[in-house]
Formats: sequence, structure tokens, C-alpha cells
Amino acid sequence: MVTDSIADMLTRIRNANMVKHQIVEIPATKMSRAIAIILKNEGFIENFEIYNENISQYLLLSLKYKGQSRERVITKIKRISKPGLRVYANSKTLPRVLDGLGIAILSTSKGVMTNTQAKELGVGGEVLCYIW
Repeated sequence: MVTDSIADMLTRIRNANMVKHQIVEIPATKMSRAIAIILKNEGFIENFEIYNENISQYLLLSLKYKGQSRERVITKIKRISKPGLRVYANSKTLPRVLDGLGIAILSTSKGVMTNTQAKELGVGGEVLCYIW
């Protein structure tokens, strides 16, 4: 049993990305689906799909690489808020990742979104992770 499903998801993506796998399998939760949607919309992954195996649901993420040499699109993924230490940001102190080159994913009262979307809506929340 995994206690931190977000950290598990990010670690699976990080490990698959390091060895340049095309597909990574992640246990499906509402939060992992929301993060996968953001990753797809921001261009960090090609696509994802949900599939059922027995009674379990999984997400299949198709990782994205650039060019003939298969350069990684995801350079780094960093978990910020952890179960032992939650990190929050209000609408005025939202994080800016690599001067706007990366994204921060936040869990807000209006749903899971990026730091730029949260800034537009004027909401803050829990800073889940940084991706660049």
C-alpha cells in the first residue's frame, strides 16, 4: 500500500523518463488523472489512457521525447508538499519555476491546476510539485 500516491506517480514518471521508456503504468486516482491532464495540456507527455485490469484501474502515460536522439521533454520533477510537511501558497506568493520555463502544480479549492492558471483565477493552494 502506497501512502503518498502523488510521490509514487512522480517517481514512476521520473524513473521511466531516465531510462527513456515510452509508456509508464500508474495506479489511477482522481489526483493522478488531474495531474496527467495537466501534463498533457502543458506538453510534457504525449497522451494518457485509463484501462481496467481485474478490479484495478491504471493510467498508461505515453512519455514525450524530442528529435532523433530522443532528448527528454521532462528534465526534472520535484515533489514539494509531502504528507509530513504540507506547503501552501496564497495567490500573491505563487511559485515561479525556472523563471516561467517550468510549471508548479497546485491543488486549489477550484481543482488541480498550474501556477499560471491559479494566478489568473486569483487562488492559492497546496503546492504539489514542480516540473521542468
